[in-house]
Amino acid sequence: MAKVAAASSSKSAPRKWTRRAEARPEEILDAALEEFTEKGFDAARMEDIARRAGLSKGGVYLYFDSKEALLKALIEAKIGPIAQNAQLIAQAGAADPINALKLLARAAISRFADPKVFAVPRLVVGLSGRFPEFAAHYRTHVVEVARAALESLVAAAIARGEFRDIEPRAAVRAFIGPILFEAMWTHVLRGESAFDTPEKLIEQHFDVVLHGLAKERTS
Repeated sequence: MAKVAAASSSKSAPRKWTRRAEARPEEILDAALEEFTEKGFDAARMEDIARRAGLSKGGVYLYFDSKEALLKALIEAKIGPIAQNAQLIAQAGAADPINALKLLARAAISRFADPKVFAVPRLVVGLSGRFPEFAAHYRTHVVEVARAALESLVAAAIARGEFRDIEPRAAVRAFIGPILFEAMWTHVLRGESAFDTPEKLIEQHFDVVLHGLAKERTS
């Protein structure tokens, strides 16, 4: 009887190496990003991605039917949350738009400091000439969402008299540009950051955005 109970218990207990099914898509995406980064999108193979993820090739196809599907999923999983977070901050921060913009900048800089995160837009930019659908997917799921959030905060600041009457679309480009340049400078061009901490970058960035470059004239 004890043997039967022990056998029953061993059958019901999960094996230590068994992974949760809900974790597998994330593992596959991480493996795909590593493979795309090391070998390039064209040279990467589904079987190598599967091997890196510790699955069979068929196991990968249960979740993603192609490399194209993997890259689009990477956009949504790695970069999409940045845009969605910007949307949430904008919705919650309309009463204090400048502070909301600072919160958004901190979040974006923190995320783009991770080379694995910035690897996704690097891939998209490199492939966009031959695969315009990737650029369109990135634009829809990331750029347009984040841009709308930023433009709403700029418009709120104008309405509150905190910004002068400027074109929100131009202001948003001035806001985003330095953040993306810092990520490209450090991750792609391998330059050293001019700032010891993200806070210093944000402080200087907002000083330029809010006050401009022109020296104040005294009458």
